Amino acid sequence: MTLFPTKGNLIIAKNTLNLCRQGYELLDKKRNILVREMMSLVEKAKKIQDEILQVFQEAYDALQDANVSMGISVVEQIGYAIPEETGIQIREQSVMGVEIPRVSFTSSPIQPQYGFRMTNAPLDIARLKFEHVKELTAELAEIENAVYRLAVNIRRTVKRTNALKNIMIPKYEDITASIANVLEEKDREEFSRLKIIKEVKGKQER
Repeated sequence: MTLFPTKGNLIIAKNTLNLCRQGYELLDKKRNILVREMMSLVEKAKKIQDEILQVFQEAYDALQDANVSMGISVVEQIGYAIPEETGIQIREQSVMGVEIPRVSFTSSPIQPQYGFRMTNAPLDIARLKFEHVKELTAELAEIENAVYRLAVNIRRTVKRTNALKNIMIPKYEDITASIANVLEEKDREEFSRLKIIKEVKGKQER
């Protein structure tokens, strides 16, 4: 974009330059906040993943004991009595303009869906462990989705800040300096011209 060297265009160029600088500062702050948020979530996800692995192992160990003591077919039949999960709800919360999913898990008291005559303690332990895994998995899904969305937005924000820093701000700095130099040169020329006219008029009046 080329602006003619006028005072009006100088004002426009300066205002645009100020807007670019303000936009860069705001986007840079946004990027820093999003990065901090993402890094804290990554650390939290790592802890939950470790906990899931541990609880999963405990659940499978208990399930294996139940399969051995009760028989795989019996455990499978009992598994059909467990109802589908309906206590998970998802809503969104905005973090610096980024919509982050929030998963809420309403755990209802575990009601036995099978008789006690054919079951044993390992099966009950397995179910409790898998219920815990379900809660942790919902929490991990929320965090991993949030991390993905934050990472995408961070990349976009970095592109915009780089464009402002490396393209727009230098461009309007050059335009502002160029117009200012041309106007200063014109002012000097006008001053010199008026000075010469004044000297000529002074000689003519003598």
